[in-house]
Amino acid sequence: MSRIIKAAAAQMGPVQRSQDKTEVVATIDCLLNDAADKGCDLVVLPELALTTFFPRWLVEDEAELDAYYETAMPGDVTRPLFETARRRQVSFYLGYAELIVEAGRKRRFNTSIIVDRNGDVIAKYRKIHLPGHAEPDPRRQFHQFEKRYFEVGDLGFPVWDHLDGRFGMCLCNDRRWPETFRVMGLQGVEMVLLGYNTPTKNSIRYENEELRRFHNRLCMQAAAYQNSTFVIGAAKAGVEDGHGLIGGSAIVHPDGRVIAEAKTDGDELVIAECDLDDCVFNRETIFNFSAHRRTEHYALITDHGATPTKETMT
Repeated sequence: MSRIIKAAAAQMGPVQRSQDKTEVVATIDCLLNDAADKGCDLVVLPELALTTFFPRWLVEDEAELDAYYETAMPGDVTRPLFETARRRQVSFYLGYAELIVEAGRKRRFNTSIIVDRNGDVIAKYRKIHLPGHAEPDPRRQFHQFEKRYFEVGDLGFPVWDHLDGRFGMCLCNDRRWPETFRVMGLQGVEMVLLGYNTPTKNSIRYENEELRRFHNRLCMQAAAYQNSTFVIGAAKAGVEDGHGLIGGSAIVHPDGRVIAEAKTDGDELVIAECDLDDCVFNRETIFNFSAHRRTEHYALITDHGATPTKETMT
């Protein structure tokens, strides 16, 4: 018996700082409708899909900063996407900046949600591994102010039952940390949805763009293989406000193979039929966690900030 989900990584071209959010929503709506026309069950959109990647800017005016965030999902501007999901019976994952008020205090998160085919939000994740810095750093060619504009996510790495499978979420820098996927793998995840915005340059040191693309694929492929799960990565691409983005949206099979990948640096649907039963074989053999994991030797992983000593390295 197979459990096939026709999934699309909806790569987006750049969103410029000058663009109105309603214009961006219209672009996303076109991608959702195009995916539905092609028979897709699920569409995965990038991190911070509704705006430019604003953490590259130092924004000191609070009203200007607040405009990048959403206080409700759906809101007045994003509601058409939820209506399309319900009308076209297509589920989607969306990354956005979330602003909530708790105990009279503003809290900001880099967030993603899963919306089902009825247009209802069924899952929420808040980014945990925030990169960058909180204050201006003269060493950098450009800023990465995620630590300034977002709190560390407080919802953990749960999984949800959806579309006859087990789904998890993460965002951008999370993909570089194997613990992200292992926590979901231990809960039986079968498809991890990942949105990202990754620049073609490192802000501090020179790195070849091709090396950065290689690392992107490496993270997704290793995570898929080692946890026997599909990974769907959706990126923004092209030149956004003068900054290149690597794109490279892809769908990775549980055996680690890239089975579909973007061919452009613009709006593009990367589509594959994903049989969730393909997760079973490795999960019952080489990566049978209950049979083969040796947790008594892993304590150092959860000792925050631990530095290997000469003794631990021998």
